[in-house]
Amino acid sequence: MKTPRLPSGLLAGLLAACWILAAPGAAGAAGAVSWDRLAPEEQRVLAPLEQRWDRLPPERRQRLQKGARRWLRMGPEERRRARERLERWRRLSPEARQRIRERFRRFKRLPPEERRRLLRARERFRRLPPERRRQLRERWLRMGPEERQRIRERLRGGGSRSFGGRGRP
Repeated sequence: MKTPRLPSGLLAGLLAACWILAAPGAAGAAGAVSWDRLAPEEQRVLAPLEQRWDRLPPERRQRLQKGARRWLRMGPEERRRARERLERWRRLSPEARQRIRERFRRFKRLPPEERRRLLRARERFRRLPPERRRQLRERWLRMGPEERQRIRERLRGGGSRSFGGRGRP
């Protein structure tokens, strides 16, 4: 069965996401492969890069190959969600993208336990009903910097109450 080629715009977005999600320098040059050594499925996903593949830095080739493998493992629903995220990413201003990259770098520098704590908190927030999430976002946006800092400190201290004051995360 022939695997269809991805539209180049979608591929560009996927590649940008791979770049964002991969920590700079995380991949070593030793694992970078030439175009001819990529699996045929990886070549189809990365086809828009074929002409310049061997000129790309080894670390970038490795990240792109990893992203292509991840894409190939995704099911249709995961791919749909990935496309939506990439569209949102493309619509962001360069400044917003830079802020996100910097937050990601700061997150990656946190101790593992702190990263796990933040991921658990994010998951609790995502499980809240949409209306409750909207209320919490609106309240956060209305807060001044000092009040936001107090909330952050309280949450870092392991407090179980949300800033909504209802005892729910």
